Formats: sequence, structure tokens, C-alpha cells
Amino acid sequence: MKLVTFSDNGREQLGILVNNNIYATTAVNSAFPATMTDLLQNWEKHIDALKVADNEIKKGNTSVSSVPFASAHILAPVPRPSSCRDGYAFRQHVAAARRNRKVDMIAEFDQYPIFYFTNHNAIQGPGPIPVMPDHFKKLDFELEAAIVVCKKGRNIKAAEADSYIGGYMIMNDMSARTLQMEEMLLNLGPAKGKDFSTVIGPMLVTPDELEPFKVPARPGHTGNNYNLKMTCKVNGIQVSEGNMGDMDWTFAEILERCAYGVDILPGDVIGSGTVGTGCFLELNGTGKLHDPNYKEQWLLDGDVVEMEIDGLGHLSNTIVAEKTDWSILAEKKLA
Repeated sequence: MKLVTFSDNGREQLGILVNNNIYATTAVNSAFPATMTDLLQNWEKHIDALKVADNEIKKGNTSVSSVPFASAHILAPVPRPSSCRDGYAFRQHVAAARRNRKVDMIAEFDQYPIFYFTNHNAIQGPGPIPVMPDHFKKLDFELEAAIVVCKKGRNIKAAEADSYIGGYMIMNDMSARTLQMEEMLLNLGPAKGKDFSTVIGPMLVTPDELEPFKVPARPGHTGNNYNLKMTCKVNGIQVSEGNMGDMDWTFAEILERCAYGVDILPGDVIGSGTVGTGCFLELNGTGKLHDPNYKEQWLLDGDVVEMEIDGLGHLSNTIVAEKTDWSILAEKKLA
């Protein structure tokens, strides 16, 4: 099942997406949750009935009117996550980024999955991404997948963690690299380099929908894995290509670590980390490694960033400069 959140006369509304048409859940059945938050808080109560309704719509057994997906105002599928973490699951990306910095691959990557917390209040869906002047100093995208947690858990083992995943989405972990690298000199972060925008969407796809794409996890790893091609285009030109099946750490294993000694909650969003070739930081580093005269590319005002993952849809955003010249980089205290 594919679920979207859209604006219905200024009000958040949960919808079932079938054949590029959106069916408001409450129009299908007044007892269904009206929002994604309501659904995630009561997942086990409603999900089976929603899947039955989805199947009936697919069979044409509904008289409910729909809204064309192309003309709807699509919001982030999970507009207000209870938290947002981002993982570090693709070895190819980590190894390439370290190679480009002329440092060895870090052995700890293969020992345990890691994550950081980002700003769950800066989650957004398709559309404009407002950007301050300092963000434009090496502004970057990051091509990722993400999950949302659908039930509370604690001290979950990886072998059972997939049952806590409500669905999958595309994620663009936007990054202001100059701010990020500056603050990480103090061995804390990323923070300001990441907290202005994290994009998810355009839909949440439940795991049953992805069964045909399932592939084994990497040897020695536990959890569901999917053969889903991932691409990113900037201004219509493809710059990145990878596959979700190349995750070295599964979402189940990331969830196991997240839930160790702490509650995970319905509405928690967790990203995969960047796929190999999935950001300009890596691409620029690789280019300069082979050609010292390689011209770096970063995102600019007006750029259109389009991400696609097989089965998860197409996510499009436009970079828009804020109308200000305020710079926090210029306010640094210098000796």
C-alpha cells in the first residue's frame, strides 16, 4: 500500500495512492485515521483494514472520488516525526569519502551501525527548500532511503526489528558542508550543517508492497533488504546512481542499535545514510582525486533536485535563496 499526506483545503489529510489517484482515508471509511500521525499511533488497529480498502480500490470496487496525485499539494508523508535519526549504512560511500580524504577505511564501520539525530522539526516534503546564505557555501544533497517506526519498542533484536517498520520513503538529507565541516572540528555534530531541511516523500510504501524486490541481506547481517535502484538528478542531469540492496547494515540492525536501552516510538523516522555516489561531497572528492583541475559542483539557487527509488516514487525539490545577507560564519569570534 502507498500512503500520502496531502493538503485538503489547508488541512492535513491521509490518502491511499492507487494508479496516481489519491483517495482520502476518511472518505473511504469515516472510521479510518485522518492523518498519518493518527495512523502511526494506532497502526495495528487500522493497518489491516486499510490494506483491504486499498485492495478494493485497486479492483475498482469504490465509488469514492479521488484527487489526481499530479495536481495535489503533497506534504511529507510523515509531516511531524516524533524524532529523526540518520544512519551510515553504505560502506561504498564511507570508503570513497575516506579515500578521497586520503585516510584509511575505519574498521569500526564493519563492527556496528551508527546514527545521529537531526532536526525532526525541519522535515519537509516535495517543493521549495529555503536556504540561508551560509548554506550555499558547499550546499549538498544526500540520496537516501528512510523508514518510519509504527509501534513502540525497546531493546529490540534485529531478527524482530522489521516488524516495527511501517513503511519506506525516499530521503534527501540536505547538507551545508562548510557549516558542517567547521563545527565538526570541535568533535560534535553534525548540527547547523544539517538542521535546516531534511526531505522525505513523496509517499510511504508499506513493506508488503516491496516483497517482489526482496533480496538477501549481506553475509553476516540480519533483516530485510530490497533491490531498489536509486538515482538523483540535478537540473535534469543524472549525477548519482546506487541501489538500496547495497546497504551493508540493514534497517533492522540500525533499529536494534537505536532501541538499545531506549524506547523507539511510532513516528520515529530513520534514514539509511548516503548511498555510494549519493552526494556532491563524494563525487567532487572522487573527481579531484583523478583530476586536480576537476571543477567542483554544489547546489545553487534555482536548482531542481529529483530523486527516484524503484517502488518509492519520485521526489522533487527546488533550492530557493532566502532574501537576506545575514551570515553566522561572519560572526565568528577571531583572536
